[in-house]
Amino acid sequence: MKNVYLVLAVLGAVVPYAFFLEFFNSYGFSLGGFVLALFANGAAGGFTADLLISSLVFWIFLWTRNAAHMWAYVVINLTIGLSCALPAYLYMAAREEEAAPA
Repeated sequence: MKNVYLVLAVLGAVVPYAFFLEFFNSYGFSLGGFVLALFANGAAGGFTADLLISSLVFWIFLWTRNAAHMWAYVVINLTIGLSCALPAYLYMAAREEEAAPA
């Protein structure tokens, strides 16, 4: 599973950024415009709310587990997205588990 998590982390970085770049190429780099687009209609707002709540749950999970390098995953979550941060965390956890003495 470790390698699957790594592939998903890479996909979780590349795929969202393809959409973000398309948006910024079309509308320019406007953070305000980007935030407005996140809530442009009920469907977009629902996906955005779901992602924000899921991100908060992930951060709480990291905090309660005293995850190593917790802040790195929060930064990845904020700059790339949960679709990269969560599989990156799972990859590193699987790597650490694999390296742990039996």
